[in-house]
Amino acid sequence: MFGLTGKITNPIELPSVVLAYIGDAVYELAVREYLISRGLVNVNKLHQEAVRHVRASTQARIFHALDGHLTEAEQAVIRRGRNAKSGHNPRCNSIIEYRESTGFESLVGYLYLKQEWSRLEEIITLARQVIEEELK
Repeated sequence: MFGLTGKITNPIELPSVVLAYIGDAVYELAVREYLISRGLVNVNKLHQEAVRHVRASTQARIFHALDGHLTEAEQAVIRRGRNAKSGHNPRCNSIIEYRESTGFESLVGYLYLKQEWSRLEEIITLARQVIEEELK
């Protein structure tokens, strides 16, 4: 995978905000790919739609949609991410939505760094289902 020079042996030891940092990038790329696969090719429209789906309120809904679909280890990662202190306040979202979105991003980052591709794809697929509900 581009940019991944070697497997990080124990991503769980990384701070949750670091997991969220990488998870944010991985999730945004997945959203962009999804939107293009749906036929969006206008860059301005792509950007507007991507922003809509990667914002904290949408990720908070995904956080709740994952309930009952996670292993104990994944639950621990998402909970740790949700409880992490990032050092800044959200601009447009409630602190609860912001923290839940950080939990989701932490999980995505954790799975990415563990190189658990099939599980990451399952989580992204569940996230897409939330996005598809928004598109209706």
